[in-house]
Amino acid sequence: MKTILAISGSASTESSNKQLLETLRSEFADSYDIRVLDGLWLLPLFTPQAEQSGIPEQVQQLRQAVSDADAVIICTPEYLHNIPAVLKNALEWMTTSGELHEKPVLPITFTPALPRGEHAMRSLLQSLTAIKAKVVAELPLYRTEIAIENGKIVLNKSHRHLLSEALTLL
Repeated sequence: MKTILAISGSASTESSNKQLLETLRSEFADSYDIRVLDGLWLLPLFTPQAEQSGIPEQVQQLRQAVSDADAVIICTPEYLHNIPAVLKNALEWMTTSGELHEKPVLPITFTPALPRGEHAMRSLLQSLTAIKAKVVAELPLYRTEIAIENGKIVLNKSHRHLLSEALTLL
């Protein structure tokens, strides 16, 4: 069974991006081993000096989780027409170590409504291209199109099919 690391790029502890990834994990548990990672806000700020003075434990854990995965999903909101700083920071920690080099990645933006997410997707794709990740597709999703019942995301048949097809690309 393919292991997929699903990273929530949100800085929020109550993130709908994490909720979406948890839904993917449960909906596709028969086909994929999806491991959801959030808490990027716990990573120390990347600087070249910090990298040279010893890699912090949280960063080592992130790098190991990405290395161990067969593929990665990154699900992010858009903050100020960009990806959240916590996600950019995590990607910077993996710039020189190469965990995402040629790794299949599915970037997803999950935002309130169109056109939000377009700038974040562009920014995320630029970062993934710079670190030579293998982007298999890009998937913008909007909360206005996805049902949330009792605090949980419920995928309709169309969204389930779309996500299933995207996962097969990984």
